Amino acid sequence: MTQTSISKVPELSPRERLIIALDVSSSLEALSLFEELKGEVGAFKVGLQLFSAEGPEIVRTLVERGAKVFLDLKFHDIPNTVAMAAVEAAKTGAWMLNVHASGGSEMMRRTADEVHEFCQRSSLMPPKLIAVTVLTSTDSQMLHEIGVTRDLGSQVVELAKLTERSGFDGLVASPREVPIIRNAVNTDGFLVVTPGIRPTSATKDDQKRVTTFAEAITNGADYVVVGRPITKALDRVNAVRELLS
Repeated sequence: MTQTSISKVPELSPRERLIIALDVSSSLEALSLFEELKGEVGAFKVGLQLFSAEGPEIVRTLVERGAKVFLDLKFHDIPNTVAMAAVEAAKTGAWMLNVHASGGSEMMRRTADEVHEFCQRSSLMPPKLIAVTVLTSTDSQMLHEIGVTRDLGSQVVELAKLTERSGFDGLVASPREVPIIRNAVNTDGFLVVTPGIRPTSATKDDQKRVTTFAEAITNGADYVVVGRPITKALDRVNAVRELLS
């Protein structure tokens, strides 16, 4: 099969493509990491741990200080609940937010419609809406455990197509699946965000389908998310620079 080439975001440097995961338990820790790394990376991710500890205020604070924030809460519920939650998330000024693609097309379409309608009414820039395909901690055995009979690659591709048809801006997937996603989707500018990035010297932790930063970009990722290899480093700035080099 011939791979269809879908362009990445060509104007972004490697630094601008790097998103640091603020997987910490307090605003004090999060803001300290932000201040230390804000000149070295493109954006910061607020996930369930930090959001559960500090709520939407930490997102607003980061945005007020000039951060691009990827709000990684992976909404997955009935369409109305997810759509209204996404509208509230958009009010924080988040640059990007996500849902689970397995919530289905009705959930994603309703979310996209409600968020864009609200942002248009409020004269706000709408956040990038992306959908999670298969978590990087998941392998084929796990999929079968929850009743998914497709192989892992096929599941990712089908959810990618569903996300594209539902009017989303892009998706989250393992860097190893980026080439097959690029072959499956036809929308120019469709974003692919990849977690599971590790330097060659780092451990995988609980991630299973990982690559290096360079491999992810070469495979066609637009943005990459890195957490522990940077945030747990003794010299975080140097760890970022080594990763980007």
